[in-house]
Amino acid sequence: MASSDKSIKIHEHCLVPPPSAAATPFSVPLTFFDLHWLRFHPVERIFFYSLPLPHSDHSSFFDKVVPKLKTSLSHTLQHFLPLAGNIVWPSDSPKPIIQFNPGDGVSLVLAQCDDALFNHMLDNSPRGTTESHTLVPHLESSDSLASVMSLQITLFPNKGFCIAISSHHAVLDGKSSTMFIKAWAYACKSGEEESPPSLVPEYLEPLFDRDIIKDPTGLESVFINNWTQIASQMNPSHTSNGRSLKTVPQPIKENSVRATFELARGDLEKIKKRVLSKWELVEELAEPVLASSKPTTLSTFVTTLAYVSVCIAKAIHEAQNVQKFVLGFTVDYRARLEPPIPENYFGNCVASHMVDTQPHDFIKDDGVAIVAKRIWSKIKTLDKGALNGLDTIFSRFMTMRSEGTMAIGVAGSNRFGVYETDFGWGRPSKVEITSIDRGLNIGLAESKDGRGGVEVGLALNKHVMDLFHTIFHAGLSFD
Repeated sequence: MASSDKSIKIHEHCLVPPPSAAATPFSVPLTFFDLHWLRFHPVERIFFYSLPLPHSDHSSFFDKVVPKLKTSLSHTLQHFLPLAGNIVWPSDSPKPIIQFNPGDGVSLVLAQCDDALFNHMLDNSPRGTTESHTLVPHLESSDSLASVMSLQITLFPNKGFCIAISSHHAVLDGKSSTMFIKAWAYACKSGEEESPPSLVPEYLEPLFDRDIIKDPTGLESVFINNWTQIASQMNPSHTSNGRSLKTVPQPIKENSVRATFELARGDLEKIKKRVLSKWELVEELAEPVLASSKPTTLSTFVTTLAYVSVCIAKAIHEAQNVQKFVLGFTVDYRARLEPPIPENYFGNCVASHMVDTQPHDFIKDDGVAIVAKRIWSKIKTLDKGALNGLDTIFSRFMTMRSEGTMAIGVAGSNRFGVYETDFGWGRPSKVEITSIDRGLNIGLAESKDGRGGVEVGLALNKHVMDLFHTIFHAGLSFD
């Protein structure tokens, strides 16, 4: 069947199950980390691959490349059964669960796109935000059931192809999502035709043990109550009593464009040096014990977030006269809990936190130094009391939004190694976090050249994007 977009044609829509030998019923409870994201919009990421002839020829791709991708996907799913299942909320259960039953599988769309669009998609320059949407599969969700993951493979004839993943944030965080993609790529590249494939190295073997996640302060109930309250407010006449699994819709902003910016290692070092030179001069809101402990350096994460968020805020302030901003980011708790959670834990082990800034800090002259110091201080406080403040994160966010504060979020990480994902035809030419256009978000990835830089993806109003471009590059021209 053909898509309504004339640039793309749908060849097949199928269900890819794990091998029949692995198809036994399997269920996993949701932890409070998972419930934190219960009705969050799907996380969408696209991996673009250049593919030489003859592999990128239409017949060769669908006759040889696609079967290999399908087979390796099926074999990989037996190690990741929850991804082939659904989120359900049994009537006798106080919370939803992930459930896999024989016959379940991952929705896979096979498509073909206009080959002229391939280089256009790889370009970092601004382009229409919605142009990527035809490459991303829909993820089903309703009040009673939500799919965990869907995939789309799209050929650009004689150019390359892309793999797009749409995943439910209540089942997996960014680290888990990239673990699955790398496991699939490993199985495909190694040519595993037998089941089960060997998932070497060991960090690609997922751990689903939910007993290692403790909830001493009752955050599970807090997050369930938050979502049921939101559901009841959105649809007061609904009979589900707030027990809905339907993801909350996030409309795409009109007249928005998507672009990618790069911070080279030298740029990051320059920003770090500038921030640290002003460390004692900027107003201190952090705890006194942190005020006296100036770091010798700053992480790439802190530096990038501070610089980019301030550039965004100043661009929006100039274009729309918005005065107040807040920055939120996700924190990985695997190493922060006691005892620590294994790195291969599969599920969510992240939660959101807001940086303790004043709403006007982002548009001040020394905004980058101020915000960097606040991010650094926030991370240090979390090292002492990892779960502190999570119980009020929803209410704080809603209050700030009602007061006209614009929230800037973060997706992805420069530590995921997404550019290492090789299915056997080379590393990605580009990786895009498509779902950043569901809000005001900064998409992060490591630079594909492997030299210690960062890629930053943004989706902004066209006029704001132009202003951001000017502010971003002007800030890097300073010595």
